[in-house]
Amino acid sequence: GLFVTDYFTRTPRKLSPFRSFASIELFHFHIPEDTVIAVWNLITFKEQGGTFGDQCPDRSITVYFRSGAPSVINPLHTHFPRDTAVPGSFALTLTWTLPNRTTGVFNVTSPLPGDWFLAAHLPKDEGKISVKGLYEECQYLFQPQLIVQRLVNIAVLYPGHVTEQSMAPHNRSCLYKVFVPSYTSRVLVEVLRCRGAEGCPLWLRVRAKAPPLHNSTTLDCREHTPCQLAQDLPFWQHWYYVLVEKHPGVPGTVSFQVTVQLTDCSRPSLARPPFLPSSASMNMPHSFGSAGGLALGDSPPPTSPNDTKHPVPIPVTSHAGERCWPVRPTLRNELDTFSVHFYIFFGPNVSVPPDRPAVFVINLLPVLDSGGVLNLELRLNVSSLCGENVTVFGCLNHEVPLTSSDNTSVTCETESLAGFLLSVNATASLSRLRIPYPQTGSWYLSLRSLCATEHGFEPCTNVTAEVYLRAYLSPCINDCGIYGQCKLLRTNNYLYAACECKAGWNGWGCTDNAEAFSYGFQLLSTLLLCLSNVMFVPPVAIAVRSHYLLEAAVYIFTMFFSTFYHACDQPGIVVFCIMEYDVLQFCDFLGSLMSVWVTVIAMARLQPIVKQASVLYLLGAMLLSMALQMDRHGLWNLLGPSLFALGIMAVAWTARTIRRRHCYPPTWKRWAFYLCPGALIAAAAVLLYAFVETEENYFYIHSIWHLLIAGSVGFLLPPRAKPSRRLGPLPRRKGCGYQLCVNEQEELGLVDPAVASINSICTS
Repeated sequence: GLFVTDYFTRTPRKLSPFRSFASIELFHFHIPEDTVIAVWNLITFKEQGGTFGDQCPDRSITVYFRSGAPSVINPLHTHFPRDTAVPGSFALTLTWTLPNRTTGVFNVTSPLPGDWFLAAHLPKDEGKISVKGLYEECQYLFQPQLIVQRLVNIAVLYPGHVTEQSMAPHNRSCLYKVFVPSYTSRVLVEVLRCRGAEGCPLWLRVRAKAPPLHNSTTLDCREHTPCQLAQDLPFWQHWYYVLVEKHPGVPGTVSFQVTVQLTDCSRPSLARPPFLPSSASMNMPHSFGSAGGLALGDSPPPTSPNDTKHPVPIPVTSHAGERCWPVRPTLRNELDTFSVHFYIFFGPNVSVPPDRPAVFVINLLPVLDSGGVLNLELRLNVSSLCGENVTVFGCLNHEVPLTSSDNTSVTCETESLAGFLLSVNATASLSRLRIPYPQTGSWYLSLRSLCATEHGFEPCTNVTAEVYLRAYLSPCINDCGIYGQCKLLRTNNYLYAACECKAGWNGWGCTDNAEAFSYGFQLLSTLLLCLSNVMFVPPVAIAVRSHYLLEAAVYIFTMFFSTFYHACDQPGIVVFCIMEYDVLQFCDFLGSLMSVWVTVIAMARLQPIVKQASVLYLLGAMLLSMALQMDRHGLWNLLGPSLFALGIMAVAWTARTIRRRHCYPPTWKRWAFYLCPGALIAAAAVLLYAFVETEENYFYIHSIWHLLIAGSVGFLLPPRAKPSRRLGPLPRRKGCGYQLCVNEQEELGLVDPAVASINSICTS
């Protein structure tokens, strides 16, 4: 055959440590049909400060692969919620081969066509809270690339037609494909008139959706005559691939014929004639009892077709009780993103007769529905059982319904199918099933009622069970509960939802409480963060006593909003919000920065120049508001205003030192008992905030930060300014009827003495 190579790549993305599925990076690929090999080239490199991160530590990277929907991963080994089915996926761990770059390769032979998803993340870290911009962070970038090689012009087999083939000595295999429409109960592939040097030295392999592999359904034509390979309950609306492979070391040419027969569920006694479209291909509705809209039971194996190139109906011997059952459709009602309800016609109460199963179909749209959770709920109406020991079994299968006729062992699996089993009875009348990130397409639910006896389960007589059936699609499991938040995430044009847990809760639905915070701990942490702001009361009292009324107002503002911001910022259930969270956070950050600003400006002692000091206070408030709106967590939001204010203070102190020819502040007691302790306390607070604070110790370290910052303000705030020594009016001299008065404006420095005239001549 002719091979065509396609190449796909994605933009590099920064990986994050794993905390929940919301912290992973998801990549979406599409593999075309007839692909024989897919190769993922996984490129990972480090960056630090815009250059290669040679000094960054090596951290392993885990990559997950899954076809049809994103992977449901659990690297922390947490517990899933009850009644949750966990689909499997491939996992690969990348290790570093170079200081700043590594490459991994993941090959998939004959991959399933359609959507493929890659999920990548770093290992969980210690949860350190770092100040943005304090140091150059190590970034781990991941870029997947996909190379696929697919066959073109694969020979198509038509049901009932015979295809002749000669395999040359240099050829080892021949590949065919046949399309299986809906309501097909059996696929039979047969090799006829095989002639070779050693009998029929051929292997016959069959696989759905993709070319066969070494572990696919296989038959050795040397040992089986006739060489027939049957597939019961095939996937509907998919290609089946047939590989005829020659034994190694067989000389000469091997000639053979290959034919395919499809058994129509609506007509189990005949094979599906070619060119006769099924009800699905004619877009007929899934009506109740129509011949086309049927689910299938076990179908008998057809006999071998005649050696002819013309289609021949194949009669079969029908066993007792083998029938096809109608498939009831569901009505799709979209409420929101990943919020879809599937309503049953004449439901939601469903009658399950004793002699046949009730089959329903749920259609999930490609790509759009795979990022949510498929929920199924069965509730048995016990009053409808009439005292009988009835159990209703439900099988949920993907792409083909499964209704087994075996009463002793009720399962939802075959050699080629895997499904999910639900059961309800008089004792346990409720059963639920949740499938996170379900594969799209058609899901079939088959309900069947059986009566329990001492010999096992047997068909019931004259008892029709009534079941309440509810099927819906939701973004997350139970909306992540009270200790989680359901987040809607996007990667390129693909949407998916995931839970982000808090207060120590973990798991896919935030239901794992192994590391959860108790209510007492949550209350204690909230009280610590809130009540530690009471430490601002002494600085407020000192500021009021020293006539620093503006500074006192800023400290009160900071204390108020810091208290209620931390009361609203708690991860658990001990939460109290008086305003929107964003407003409280902005006011808390603004108050903290303004406290630093007004304290340092007050230390500069600019009060004698009244107008200039007011300008600095107002300018600081405007600039800090602008900076917080731009980047609320940036390092320079705290460092920039602080350095600018310290520069103003240094200039003012230097000017006073030069003018007075004495160090300012002039007393050693001020340095020893106020400035040095206050500076040390403030430096300790900054070091705790920048280098020690983590998610685990946040509650008490941040409370200590509140205490230290408020305490440093009490030490650093300057004392009350002494009144300036002004020359009061000269004492009036009593003389011979005249008094000489001194102009008080000149003494206050408001009038130039050179142009001022003494005009205060008082008359006695």
